[in-house]
Amino acid sequence: MMLVPRLSCDPPSPPPVMPNRQKQILFSVSGVLGFSCALMAAVATGLPFWVTGAVLCRTGAELVNATGAELDKFLGELNYGLFHGQRVKQCGLGGRPSRFSFFPDLLSAIPVVLHVFVIFFCGVVILFSSVVTGFFFFNAFGRPYETLQGPLGLYLWSFISCETSRGLSSCLVMVLFASEVNIHHLSHRIANFNEVNFVFQTYTQRYDLCFWLFFLVFLLHGLNFSLIRLAGVQFPFRGGKESAPSGGAADLMY
Repeated sequence: MMLVPRLSCDPPSPPPVMPNRQKQILFSVSGVLGFSCALMAAVATGLPFWVTGAVLCRTGAELVNATGAELDKFLGELNYGLFHGQRVKQCGLGGRPSRFSFFPDLLSAIPVVLHVFVIFFCGVVILFSSVVTGFFFFNAFGRPYETLQGPLGLYLWSFISCETSRGLSSCLVMVLFASEVNIHHLSHRIANFNEVNFVFQTYTQRYDLCFWLFFLVFLLHGLNFSLIRLAGVQFPFRGGKESAPSGGAADLMY
């Protein structure tokens, strides 16, 4: 007869748990940042401060052969966003301010499909930023479980929000709008819309505040993800645990 000692099957020690106060502070800060992203994206989408620049009345400048400082009399202003904007035309006889809307005024003059995609991805940024904000605050003040409401949900929605709004949607908003402005010459189209007697050309243009707010959203989502990861919360998407040996008879007798 030979006795075989029982194999030790002690479960692995659980990961360290974040203190409740630290968890509340961290998730609350992340929730505030997520809410800021949603708010900034919503405000930036509606404001007419995506592009600002100057337009030259080329017809008037060529008539008087204007050069140097004389060109200032033929330089107007242009600023616009995703839905509306304002232009001031200068053709030597004072400014002519006017307001315009993309829908429905400029539908025949702009690349409509591209412009609609820009607005669509702005909405995606707002949506996912709002969703991840709710999960951050739920994990801060609620009682999370190992389900889509708990750490798994926190990382899942943070990951989706970061990759969708930061890695995809925020970048797509900037890339698509930049291509609309530079490749499709959006400012030139707006300046010459419904013009019969004068020809305008883009003199200077630059991206304004609302455009760069989406880049800030990109950075804030990355900061949120880094804060949670550096805090020591265990990442839930890890390989399955090895199954423990089945508990059979304590001793094997021969």
